[in-house]
Amino acid sequence: MNERQIIDHIAALAGRPDKRLIKGIGDDCAVVAKDGRLVWLLTMDTLIEGIHFDTAFHPPEKLGRKAVSVNVSDIGAMGGRPVFVLLSIGMPPSFEPSWFRAFAKGLAEGCRDYGCLLIGGDTVASPQGFNCSLTAIGEAEADRVVYRSGARPGDTVWVSGLLGCAAAGLELLRQGLGAASAAFAPLVEQHLNPTARVDLGQRLGESGLAHAMMDLSDGLATDLAHLCTQSGVGARIAARDLPGPAALAEAARLAGADPERWAIGGGEDYELLFTAAADARDRLLALGRACGLPLTPIGTIVAGEGVVLVKERPDGTGEEVGIAYQGYDHFRDRAGE
Repeated sequence: MNERQIIDHIAALAGRPDKRLIKGIGDDCAVVAKDGRLVWLLTMDTLIEGIHFDTAFHPPEKLGRKAVSVNVSDIGAMGGRPVFVLLSIGMPPSFEPSWFRAFAKGLAEGCRDYGCLLIGGDTVASPQGFNCSLTAIGEAEADRVVYRSGARPGDTVWVSGLLGCAAAGLELLRQGLGAASAAFAPLVEQHLNPTARVDLGQRLGESGLAHAMMDLSDGLATDLAHLCTQSGVGARIAARDLPGPAALAEAARLAGADPERWAIGGGEDYELLFTAAADARDRLLALGRACGLPLTPIGTIVAGEGVVLVKERPDGTGEEVGIAYQGYDHFRDRAGE
């Protein structure tokens, strides 16, 4: 079973819906009624040593902040505001206190920067290294929540920021190339200490311009496929329009990698992916400028299904390549079972 099949199986076993549950499994957050005007947004993410981070090069303070960022990113992706977090942390019995204190400092700074409060959790001994899970709780006005399911044929597909940076930074660190060029510093930082686009997500929710939205955690190919599946549509993406820093190509050359693969399947960029009406372009660009972020149109939502990447050949014709669900999957090696 691959990761998507596992999630689908768990969703099929979910209990009888509660009338307070507005949205369960299948979006960035579960949505639960709070009162007549507001809803709760609930999400959880886990970081596992050896899978999500390497203590050989990941400073604990930045890891603590990242633990908060990757969780509140889900809340921002639905147009919400983070309010509370719960922490579950597992550490080897012989853990180094100074490492933990630095991690906790980063965690506290992340909570402060995003305006949320740590209210509880659990601590356990872990025989297999360090791991932590955060549950984030946010809130939003019920009629301003942006789901994955609202994309419509004819919508433009947008992304915030730049793509492929975190994947490039991770590979540079793994190969000991992180300091090879000053231009690589933003790539490395994107892996070590990403910034959740909470302000942008809230503004998009308040504006009503975004029809569907989610954050980019598993990579554009997989995350856009999830959004399209939830919306019952397909998408065509232009390879030439994918935004990436100039340093990405040089990093790929040194690391022996493909910068396009980083951009569409690398994961962990934690930018926002959203769709909007074609005539919203100028308003969205202005909104991005107000947030200090570039917003880039990269394709179109179409009727049907699947995600297609359109590449330009030297003769000017287009080559169409199916890329749905080609991002990160924890269980890809087991996909044939």
